[in-house]
Formats: sequence, structure tokens, C-alpha cells
Amino acid sequence: MKITDVRVTPVAFRDPPVLNASGVHVAYALRAIIEVETDTGHVGLGETYGDLPILQNLEKVRAALVGLSPFDLNGLKRAVRAHIKTDLSQGFANLNPGTHAAKAGTNVFGAYEVAFLDAQAQIVGVPLVELLGGRCRDEVAYSAYLFFKQEKHLDDPYPADDWGPILTAEQLVGSARRMVRDYGFKSIKLKAGALDPDYEAECILALREAFPGYPLRIDPNANWRLETGRRIAARLKGVLEYYEDPVPGLAQMAQLHRETGVKMATNMVVTSMDEFRENVQLNGAQVILSDHHFWGGLLATRQLAQMCETFGYELSMHSNSHLGISLMAMTHVAASIPNLHFACDTHYPWKTEDLVEGGPVPFVDGCVRLTDAPGLGVKLDRAKLAELHRQYLDCGMRVTSEQGAYMRRYDPSFPLEKPRF
Repeated sequence: MKITDVRVTPVAFRDPPVLNASGVHVAYALRAIIEVETDTGHVGLGETYGDLPILQNLEKVRAALVGLSPFDLNGLKRAVRAHIKTDLSQGFANLNPGTHAAKAGTNVFGAYEVAFLDAQAQIVGVPLVELLGGRCRDEVAYSAYLFFKQEKHLDDPYPADDWGPILTAEQLVGSARRMVRDYGFKSIKLKAGALDPDYEAECILALREAFPGYPLRIDPNANWRLETGRRIAARLKGVLEYYEDPVPGLAQMAQLHRETGVKMATNMVVTSMDEFRENVQLNGAQVILSDHHFWGGLLATRQLAQMCETFGYELSMHSNSHLGISLMAMTHVAASIPNLHFACDTHYPWKTEDLVEGGPVPFVDGCVRLTDAPGLGVKLDRAKLAELHRQYLDCGMRVTSEQGAYMRRYDPSFPLEKPRF
């Protein structure tokens, strides 16, 4: 069995103007869709970030994969190492660690690895989860992921969505009710670090009143100073299932944990085994939020799960703006991990466009259920792929990191430095 063709297609899809620590999401999210075609007629799919530097790195490796066996993951690793040079002296602690230059090789390997594994599972005729050790569960629970939000994008690139503005506690609770009603989620996460921290804490308390018994989380993306983290921890004592990246760096996270006893979670500062070892020494995070995109694929995510079990950490999964291929890859690896302690994150309900056959991946009672279909269980809708690729070409965006500059168009006084509060 040989790989006969590898295709990488950049796409853009509508992203609502939701707020975070860096500002506001720009009008389109960018992704790269990977197809690995074999001489058996099977096509393995992958999905990763679509910013231009990542596309360039995917292209550097692409041709070297033709002729490999789709089962040759070591050959994939050699190709990545031969063509991608990274500066490991750069830190990873930014809002989206997966797009950081220091993650270039890991990111590219992980992106292609998913497509290789999807092809493998199709060839063997089993769901991908079976190649990852088998099912620990038939369905994977996800959490309602809430954002504060502007009413619409500037310059009206497309009609405003029907969520409207989400800038008050009442509007936030309303958005949570819609998420729970439409998708059945049974836990709730708030993306914070955007408004006044005390008001964001009030919003969490409003959610507790509206959804008694629901697990709650708050994630300021390290946009709070230590004294702010202390104050909000006191206000929300006994309310949160975990406190996600409230302050910058493992050292401050460890100090906040020692002082408050509140369980800390991170997707920002434990994103490699080097940082994992540092965390073992400092105990800055007790919950590791994995992400197969910047951990280096599905097998590396399972390795991380084993390390968490060894060192007594709890585990869940982080999300960014993704489409159905990525959601299903995340679901298969989550289903294979016995020590998954919390509902996973997903931005997926905020998306109005996708490129998998049959429309969006469904949530039932807050879960994505695995089927018996081989591989990831999804196929490309080629018309939708062409449509979203045309949208990529037409929108003119090639990176999605200008959230602060975009926010300054809404609010010229918006500060770019962090932590801001």
C-alpha cells in the first residue's frame, strides 16, 4: 500500500465576533484540510490551522509523503524532521499555542498523522478509535462554550448571526439556555478575560443560579494579575469545577493554587513534555487540557493521558475554531482514553458552515456519538470544500492573529498588553 497523492486545501469559514483576552475574533477562521490518498482508493482526512506559516510548512512536507505507506508513521516523522526546522528556544505561552512558531514540527506531524490514521482505519475497515486502543465509551461529552460577543462584524462581510450581542449577564444566561436547549450540554464554560473580572464573576454566579448543579468553568486566558486571580477565586470558591489559566505562567498558577486550594487547569502553559516536567516540579496545573493539534497528533494525546495517570493529573480537551473533521478526530481519541475526567471543550456550535457530508456533526444530550463507520466516520462534501476554499481566496485573510487590532476598531482605547486586569 502506498500513498499516491497528498492534497492540502486552505479554507475560510464564518467566525462570530466573540470576545477573548486578545480582543475579538476576526470575521473568518482559517483551516487547512488534508487529504491523503492511497493506491487502495481510500482517502484519509485531517484538519489543522490554516494560517499562512502553517500552510507553508504543510507544503514543505507534502511531496515527501507520496510513496510512503499510510501505516508508516515513522516515515512521516522523518519527513517532518527533514523539512521543518523549529526554534525551540521560543516559549509556547500564548493564546493559541498550536500556531506558535516553536510548534511547527509538532503541528505538521499531528496534522498529517490524523489523515494517515484515518486512511489506516478505512483500509482495515474499523472505526479509528479501534486503532487507538479501542473504545472506553461510545459517546464523548462536550461542554457549552460561552462567549461575550459583539452584535456583528464591522464592515458587514456577511449578515449578522441570530445570537445578537452578548455583553450582559442576562444575555449570557440566554445564550447558555439556547446551547443547553439545542445541544443538551450538561456543563458550561465561560471564556473570560474580556470584560471586568468582577462582572465576569457575577456572570458565573448568574449561571449557577440559572443552571443549579451544572459544572462551571471560567477561562481568562491568563489575562488577570495574581491579585485579581486571588480575588475572583475567593468570590467563586466552591462554584468552579476548575479555574482555567487565570494568571500567566506555571509559577503564578502554582502560587494561586497553594493560596486558594482551587484546582487549576491549563491549555496554555503545559503544551509539551518539557512543560509537563516543569509542571511536575511546580504543580501549577492539576488539570491538563490536551489538544491533538499542538500535542502532535492522536497517539501523542494518548501518551499524554498515560502521563497524567502516572502523575495524578486530571485530563480534558481544549478546542479552538474547528470544523467537523477536527471534531471527529478529537472525539475518537477522547473515546479511547480511560482517564478523561471532564466534558471536552468545543467551539463547534458557533459555526454555521462545514464541509462534511450530511451537514454538521450532531450533538445528542451534549455528546458526539461514535458510529461503526470506518476511519473518522466522515467524508468530504467536495462542493462545500470548493465553496470554503473560494471563501478563503476571496476574504483576503492569511492569518487570524490580529484580534487586538480588530478590537481597536470597536474600541480605540483597547489595550494590547497582558495581563490587562
